[in-house]
Order: sequence, then C-alpha cells, then structure tokens
Amino acid sequence: MGDDQATTESIAVTGATGSVGGRVAARLARRGAAQRLVVRDLNRAPELPGASAAMAAYEDRTAMRRALQGATTLFLVSATESADRVDRHIAAVDAAVEAGVGRIVYLSFLNPGPAAVFTFARDHFFTEAHIRSTGVAHTFLRPSLYLDLLPGWADEQGVVRGPAGSGRVAWVARDDIADVAAEVLLDPAAHEDRAYDLTGPEAVTLGETVGRLSTLTGRTVRYVPETWEEALESRRPSGAPEWAIEGWASSYAAIAAGELEAVSPAVPDITGHPAQTIEGYLRKHPSALNHVEPTS
Repeated sequence: MGDDQATTESIAVTGATGSVGGRVAARLARRGAAQRLVVRDLNRAPELPGASAAMAAYEDRTAMRRALQGATTLFLVSATESADRVDRHIAAVDAAVEAGVGRIVYLSFLNPGPAAVFTFARDHFFTEAHIRSTGVAHTFLRPSLYLDLLPGWADEQGVVRGPAGSGRVAWVARDDIADVAAEVLLDPAAHEDRAYDLTGPEAVTLGETVGRLSTLTGRTVRYVPETWEEALESRRPSGAPEWAIEGWASSYAAIAAGELEAVSPAVPDITGHPAQTIEGYLRKHPSALNHVEPTS
C-alpha cells in the first residue's frame, strides 16, 4: 500500500471500507487496475495490489482535492444519510473537478427526483444535477433497494412493517452493483454520460417477499401494512432525528407509490451474467437468514 502522495492511479474509489466501495475496489484489483482508495481512516483501508490509500472526508474539500490528485476517474459512493448529505457530495464533486478528475461515476439511487417519495432519493437528484452542472463526464448508477439488507427488514418477531401497500420492488444484490461499477469504471467510452437503473430480475410485493423468506427459512415471516403516521410513530422510539425517521418510512411509501417497481436489464447487459434473485442470493449467503427470527 502506497502513501497518499502517489500520483500514478487513474481510478479513485471512495467508500473502500464499505459494502459497495470495498467490493468495487476488490474487483478492480483483480482486474489489475491501479487505484487510489479514498478513506476516512487509513488504518481501515484494504490492502490490495496496485492500490494506494489517501485519507479525506467529503466535507473537507482541501483534503479531498489533495487525495484525488492524479486520478482521472472517481467512483463516488454516496455518503451515509445525514441532514447535510447533499452539501458533502457537492464539496467532494467540486474537489474532484479542482483536482483535475475528468470523469465521475456516482452511486445514486433508483428514480431520483426533487420531490421523490423516498426522501433520501432527493439527495441523489440534487447530487446528480450538480455533477452535470460541472460539465465533467459522468455515469450514474441507480440501484434499487439492497437485497443484502432484506433479512434485516424483519423485526425481532419476524414482522416487516411499513406503508408499502401492494407496491413492488426489484431487490438488487450489492455484488451485482459492484460488478456493474467495475465494468463501467474500466470502460469509460462505452458508458459516458449514461445513467443505469440497477435492479434484480423481478419486482415483487413485500407480501411476496416475506413469503419467500418464510419458505427459505422455514419460519413464519409476515408483512404488516402501516399507514404513514403509524410508520412514523412506530419508529420514533428509536430516538433517531425526524429526517431519518421520515427517510426510513418513506422507503416503504416509495414502494407503494411505484417508484421502485422498475425492472432493468442493465446488470446482465453490462456484466454478462443474470442479476441475482432473492432465492439465489440467500442460498449463496445462508448466514443472512440468521437475521430473520420466527414469529412468537
């Protein structure tokens, strides 16, 4: 692992200690790509062949600019949800442009919009708009909800609660997202100024989703619809700020509104392999099912 002064990398990867950025960095390393891993903590940066590490936080524009010197492409993983997430994204994008980065591949979200029902998707809309405004070449990856996190949607009683109604969602595996990202990063011309919806192979209701979880686990998992107000009230005891509570509840409301029902061919088209199904993913990762508890 080199130091943060190295300038030979062409690809900078943020979030390399996280679930998507780490997967992308590992794939790039296997493909022999030189890369700069931009992390908040150098001690946690993965040791990968052909990679150096630099420490910077998105909101520290000076540190980000220094960390990105010498990179031609930036894989920008969206920051953890916060009240100032758009400001942090804008600072990172501006630092990249100032550092001479010519291309940004941004991990966005499905159906971003200024008035999206899913409140966190609004952040992605404004971030995408800012990236476009800089004139830098870009590719937007817009995944649906993560299949990997699905078992955690059930509470301790094996119940999934929320205002999703009978809407549908095409859960997508993070491995598939990372496979797409690696291909896009390594083939700039083919994907310049494009946006890709990244989904699983089918859209299912939450009722159908928990039915499959029940079959796979041999346990009873139920979906209990809530109204919007019920959803907010049921989450307020967590002590989380109101913007976070609305964000959690609105992920279900976005399903009901049809914002997440898209089924895209982008994963197979770009990677050459089919997108993982719920059953396929959970059979490959049986430990994920340990998070699903039986109903009492």
